[in-house]
Amino acid sequence: MQETDHIQQKLPNQEIDYFKIGKILISRWYWIIGSLAAFMIASNVYLWYTPKIYATSGSMKLEDKKSEITDLSNIVSGTERGVSRIQSETSVLQSNAVILKAIKDLDYPISFYVEGRVRTSELYPAKPLDIQIVQFDTLNYYHDLIKFQAISNDHFNLTYNLGGKEVSKNYLFNNPVNIASTTFTIKGAHGINKNAVFLFKFNRPEDFIGRVRGGLRASETAKNSNILALQMTDANPKFAADVLNYIMKEYLVYDRARKTQSATQMINFIDEQLKYLSSEVKGSEQSIQTFKQKNKLMEVSASADAALNKGKDLEAQQSIIKVQILAVNDLQQQIAKEKNSITLNFDAGGAEMDPSLGKLVTSLDALLNQRNELLKTYTPNSQQVQDINRLVIQLKNSALNSLGYTSANLKKKLAYLDSQLAVVNQQISVMPVHEREIIRLKRDFDVNDKVYSFLSEKNLEAQISRAGILPGATILEQAQPNNSPVAPNEHDIHRSAIIFGIAVGLGLIILIRILNPYIYDKETIESLTTIPIIGVIRKFPEHIDEDSSQILAISKPKSIFAESVRSVRTNLNFLAGDKQSKIICITSEVAGEGKSFVAVNLSSTLSLIDKKVILIGADLRRSKIHKTFKVPNDVGLSNYLSYQATVEEVIQHSDQPNLDFMVSGPVPPNPSELLHSERMQILLDELTKVYDVVMIDTAPIGLVSDAIPLIRLSNINIFVIRSGKSKFYAATVPQRIAQEYHLDNTVIVLNAFAEDLLHSRYYTTKFAGDSSTKYYYYSDYSGYEASGYYIDEDKKKWWNLKRWIR
Repeated sequence: MQETDHIQQKLPNQEIDYFKIGKILISRWYWIIGSLAAFMIASNVYLWYTPKIYATSGSMKLEDKKSEITDLSNIVSGTERGVSRIQSETSVLQSNAVILKAIKDLDYPISFYVEGRVRTSELYPAKPLDIQIVQFDTLNYYHDLIKFQAISNDHFNLTYNLGGKEVSKNYLFNNPVNIASTTFTIKGAHGINKNAVFLFKFNRPEDFIGRVRGGLRASETAKNSNILALQMTDANPKFAADVLNYIMKEYLVYDRARKTQSATQMINFIDEQLKYLSSEVKGSEQSIQTFKQKNKLMEVSASADAALNKGKDLEAQQSIIKVQILAVNDLQQQIAKEKNSITLNFDAGGAEMDPSLGKLVTSLDALLNQRNELLKTYTPNSQQVQDINRLVIQLKNSALNSLGYTSANLKKKLAYLDSQLAVVNQQISVMPVHEREIIRLKRDFDVNDKVYSFLSEKNLEAQISRAGILPGATILEQAQPNNSPVAPNEHDIHRSAIIFGIAVGLGLIILIRILNPYIYDKETIESLTTIPIIGVIRKFPEHIDEDSSQILAISKPKSIFAESVRSVRTNLNFLAGDKQSKIICITSEVAGEGKSFVAVNLSSTLSLIDKKVILIGADLRRSKIHKTFKVPNDVGLSNYLSYQATVEEVIQHSDQPNLDFMVSGPVPPNPSELLHSERMQILLDELTKVYDVVMIDTAPIGLVSDAIPLIRLSNINIFVIRSGKSKFYAATVPQRIAQEYHLDNTVIVLNAFAEDLLHSRYYTTKFAGDSSTKYYYYSDYSGYEASGYYIDEDKKKWWNLKRWIR
């Protein structure tokens, strides 16, 4: 129980070594350099193949719209000054109507291109060929690129795809060319290089809408500044500048047309009335002349003339009021139907109308237009649109109430005039027949003439008002071509390539470490088990044959490998120090971890210090001892354990003084039972009387149980872990065996260690402060290869030229 408690120790403290982390990350510097080079090459290829994008900008100032009514008007004005107005004007600028008109102004029916090694570039505004379109159907025309190549001064070649096949034909200059449903001529190519090759295609204005809308951006330069910044991006800087200038121009035209719409509707209304009255005035005048000639009348009496003048004035007033009522009814219908533009038809001839009606109608018209613009961006249920709808309802109710009051007043006036006119008509009715008729004709003529004059005056006022209307925006800065590309950004792309290159290189290092399942260094073992490490055997830098026939610790005595083996030999002296003869058992988890190799080299180094050593090949299933010493495996341990040979018959002597060995012998059918037999105990008792060290090379403990009896009989148990071969689980095996069989004589040897920072642990083990921790001094000899203490006489140095010249 005491031995078990001694084994169950705490793992040693380990601290993060930041310097070692740095060494790990730069251990595969060539991965980072390779990754960085790959990303830099990819970035350059991307920049080479990606078309450059150019940006041009312009600016416009939106004129302030002042409040025109109180209360509700202030709310409308406040809303309009906010973000919604900028969004509305931006929507207008980006609308298909404005963009399409701008493209038509551009007049770009044919696009020309030049074909490069990497990409095809547009030549706008250059027109290297004079192409005249003869027949072009916008619904059915040839859309694809056509390749032009001059052959001579009279002939040229066109190559194009038709029906999925490539067609190449020669044509004459100035002669019609028909491709599909498109007909055109190409003028003489004087001055064109015969080897020149151009591409061209036919366009509709609608074909450019997507291109223009995709590159157009609009935003307010500062909050409430009313300065709208416009930007156009395109692969052709001249195209971008021209399109943006035309868009700003067409926006002003659109805005002015929207503002003059009210005056235009007013003029159209008056023109319809004037057209009707013009015919009426001419008919009345002709009727008077005809009646006078027929009845031979010159003038009427004074009383008739007075009645005529009074009736004429009353009927003129009636006609004007009827026109006013007609205008009020038309306005009521527009408001009720919520048309996009509402017109207050002039001032109704000075009728007594609500003074705020004009402002209400103007505000309502502005709100309806604003709502239409918002609906291009927002849904009808959005908060912005709902707010506008509430204001529209309030203004509609106020306007309709005012119009109802005005209409009622006009109808009262009309009824009063009707009563006055009835009195005049009664006076006229008692006059002679001829005078009554001439009075009627003159009265109709004078009334129509007066109304006609009144409407003509109003028409002139409306035209003057429309001519004075200015757009609600001003172009502050025209767009200019900018030949400095904004995309792709070479600086950002190269910077990103460097960042990603380094990140991928470091990420690859981290990924390889995460996916690594093997043990590479002593710090990893120390983090997994409390079993002490007795030493680290370096990996021999040259080729080792499969059978380990060369005993390297002797054949290369000045190598760093031999020194690492001697370090393990030194630490073995501290184990089982009270034993005159030591039994050392060497095992591992699986085959191939170098236990036989360690056993051979440890035995050879122990024999060099006058220790009489015997090496036993106790792996009865797959031993290599006989191959190392180049002897047959006919008689060995299996023969002795099965009573087929004596001790003297199975012990063999090596060329190395003080080193004997015992091969495993033929493979028996029951190796585990033989090793568990009493005869094995007797053999070890006899050997310890003769030898100072009995070294036992056993079978892998992780594969078979053959080594268990030998482990329990041994004074020292060495568990071999091979760097880069043994997995993490292997480090836990010796502690589990020690705890299960209550052993306190188990140690670990890390075999075939070669410094590899990539897989090394970034912790440093701290043993100080724990007196119960059992550990041994050893070195992994990292960094000491070039110290001059470890020399391989047969190794040729590249700087020692004399050794290469024989």
